[in-house]
Amino acid sequence: MDNFIDELNDAQRAPVLHKDGPLMVIAGAGSGKTRVLTYRIAYLMQQGVDAFNILALTFTNKAAREMKERIAKIAGRAETKNLWMGTFHSVFAKLLRYDGDKLGFPSNFTIYDTQDSQRLLASIIKEMGLDKDIYKYKQVQNRISSYKNSLITVKAYMQNPELVEADAMAKRPRMGEIYQNYVERCFKAGAMDFDDLLLRTNELLNRFPEVLMKYQDRFRYILVDEYQDTNHSQYLIVKALADRYHNICVVGDDAQSIYSFRGANISNILNFQRDYENVGMYRLEQNYRSTRNIVNAANSIIEKNKDQLEKVVWTSNDDGPPIKVHRSTTDAEEGRFVAGSIWDHKMNEQMGNGEFAVLYRTNSQSRAIEDALRKRDIPYRIYGGLSFYQRKEIKDVLGYLRLVINPKDEEALKRVINFPARGIGQTTLDKLTVAANHYNRSIFEVIQNLDKIDLKINAGTKRKLQDFTTMIRSFQIMNETTDAFTLAEHVAKKSGLLLEFKKDGTPEGIGKMENIEELLNGIKDFVEGQKEIADATGSISEFLEDVALATDLDNDKGDDDRVALMTIHLAKGLEFPYVYIVGMEEDLFPSGMSMNTRSELEEERRLFYVALTRAEKQAYLTYTQNRYRWGKLIDAEPSRFLEEIDEKYIENLTPIDTGYRYKPLLDGDIFGEVDKSRLRQNKPVKGTPPSRKKPNENQLRKLRKLKPDLATPVGNTNSVDPNLAEGCLINHTRFGRGKVLKIEGVGNDRKAEIQFEKGDVKKLLLRFAKLEVIG
Repeated sequence: MDNFIDELNDAQRAPVLHKDGPLMVIAGAGSGKTRVLTYRIAYLMQQGVDAFNILALTFTNKAAREMKERIAKIAGRAETKNLWMGTFHSVFAKLLRYDGDKLGFPSNFTIYDTQDSQRLLASIIKEMGLDKDIYKYKQVQNRISSYKNSLITVKAYMQNPELVEADAMAKRPRMGEIYQNYVERCFKAGAMDFDDLLLRTNELLNRFPEVLMKYQDRFRYILVDEYQDTNHSQYLIVKALADRYHNICVVGDDAQSIYSFRGANISNILNFQRDYENVGMYRLEQNYRSTRNIVNAANSIIEKNKDQLEKVVWTSNDDGPPIKVHRSTTDAEEGRFVAGSIWDHKMNEQMGNGEFAVLYRTNSQSRAIEDALRKRDIPYRIYGGLSFYQRKEIKDVLGYLRLVINPKDEEALKRVINFPARGIGQTTLDKLTVAANHYNRSIFEVIQNLDKIDLKINAGTKRKLQDFTTMIRSFQIMNETTDAFTLAEHVAKKSGLLLEFKKDGTPEGIGKMENIEELLNGIKDFVEGQKEIADATGSISEFLEDVALATDLDNDKGDDDRVALMTIHLAKGLEFPYVYIVGMEEDLFPSGMSMNTRSELEEERRLFYVALTRAEKQAYLTYTQNRYRWGKLIDAEPSRFLEEIDEKYIENLTPIDTGYRYKPLLDGDIFGEVDKSRLRQNKPVKGTPPSRKKPNENQLRKLRKLKPDLATPVGNTNSVDPNLAEGCLINHTRFGRGKVLKIEGVGNDRKAEIQFEKGDVKKLLLRFAKLEVIG
């Protein structure tokens, strides 16, 4: 593909051909930034730059894989293998495998996921005798994570009186001790958490100049995707590596900076020109993804933000339909509208389920949507829920494999030492933990040296402990001579895990066995895939690192024909023909916790911009008048973001009701004139409340906007379809399609017995039932 440059438009071609020096590409939504990054790398390789000298950093492994596939088609698969390309965490984990020994870490260090970190912190809090209701391990873990991402080490924390005082004011005066114990325990276990992969890389590059020079010389061309999402720690690593040659290309969109809650710093992209001289500035402003209505509506929203880089996103696509706005009474009705709309599109336009996405601000909003989709028999998939690798049986198998690679891994050992049950109880484990802390050794090392230390453990328990370590040692010996799949299969059998679930015999036990089988299939597939990667061995160590750094979206093969349900944060980088953004209400979106400052509100607006620009053909925005929050039905107010969209780009499916007006049945003249003299005589006596002041027109308008149905008469006004009869085919908004078996009763008590397609037979009062005769 020698002519691949010809596939680019003028705006895309310019940054691709900019070979040397710093450059920034401001890429609007759907403007082809991935293509620019891909073709720039291919162009550099075509110009003679060695693939080994190119570093490309992304935010998902999926993005890195897709880019590698594209580059391979242009530059050849063999050379593409030599690129250092991947997420920040995966690339720097690889770097630390090579040089982390200078910091005292083994090359086979374990990567703790969030769950591992929280379990360790829970143990430390318990051992320190602290109140777990004050020192909540999840809150402590979040705090330590924010420290690390801000490069606040234990030493820096202890020397910062403001941080110490802040924790003391929050009734957590021993936060510093917990942080120190956590860092020491991770080090002793030969483990790093996600945040350590960045913190320790910074430490390595700063403390060892020769290591920094080695990687500066190697990575002569650096490319960073989604630069607006980098945090301070990532920013410093990239700046250090690029400091020698300044051949750095960053691509991003300040309008899509939505991760400040996890440390992303929008100023990194806003201030890029201050960091480097003679920066080449390029803008990708043509949107290839969405219709003109969607693009223009999104522009009308984001222009309300003050802090942003100048750009005007446009498209040559068709106008497309307007953005549709729908008001529901409750969240259950909102769910039924979304499911019904998806069903209609599928039936009328022959669309697949995978062409629809439902986006929400918080995970809890998925319930009502799920209920409605299930009732319509529409298959769906929730992203961001419990991932495959977080299931207990999978974590158990991985725990054994982690011990094979790193027997110092304390969390892995605690997970599997007595599962399946071996008669090694919690009391014994507590004694081993105390001894390990006393001798500053790992628990595994303590077990191996039970005969040399004074530990009150009976002979039977000692034998069980020694049998356990012997088994792990046999796995380690096998690991030296066999492939990852064969070892994993052997471990699953010999550890007793498969037998344990087989004995269970319940559907849950069978499901767990099937999950373990799927894990083994995945390992086999991984081993085969690693054969294509330079320097890869397909070892268990490589597999465990790949699992530890994977995200839910990374594992999506895209071959499931299901409606996608996910938070807006997870949807970034994705696109769907039809997108439903639900819960467009004040205090929900924008979030009530993100409106304290202008910067917080502007991030919420950027989040809405991201959500809207995921849509290719059609976007729906829905909100409710009432929503259940914490078990209570509360009044909801439409989101301010709905008002910020230029009205010429939207269509209200449920127009604002102007209010109920009673039509008098009597002629008012029959009552004559009101005797006002009598009104003056009937002034309110002292102590009685005066009559309320009449609301002005603005107040009435607001009430009508938020409560359009307040004045609707009590009772159901649905009229029964005159064509309804026994044997009719009907459709119900909640229960779906069905057949009328019997109609009985008279007047308000008239009811129909209906057999629904799902098998349910229900009796419905016709004066309330919303039935549509369809045949």
